[in-house]
Amino acid sequence: MTAPNIETQNLARSCNEALILSCLERGPMHGYQIALEIRERGRGFFQFNYGTLYPILHAMEKNGLVKGTWSPASAPDAGDSKRDTRRKRKQYTLTAKGRHYAQQQRSSWRDFFAHFMRILEVAET
Repeated sequence: MTAPNIETQNLARSCNEALILSCLERGPMHGYQIALEIRERGRGFFQFNYGTLYPILHAMEKNGLVKGTWSPASAPDAGDSKRDTRRKRKQYTLTAKGRHYAQQQRSSWRDFFAHFMRILEVAET
């Protein structure tokens, strides 16, 4: 099976999708966890602005690549009179379609970088 080509006009979008999918292959995560994981695994090289991350996640959800489920806010412990103010959070998981797409993306990026490096490398004489 031939991997889909990475659209050179949309490198940033393709890159962001690949990074997010890679994180979700490790298991379900909230958006904030995804951003932290990308920053940590990339040693700070890749950082997501949340205004960028969530629209990508929503588009991926719309395309059936990820599934988002809302987690209820935790209830306070029995005997604790304080009201819990934590908000609900959306947890994202890969769908079967998303898992397949992640594998295709990985293959496409390997192919892309092989061709890219072939152009950048200086011929040794």
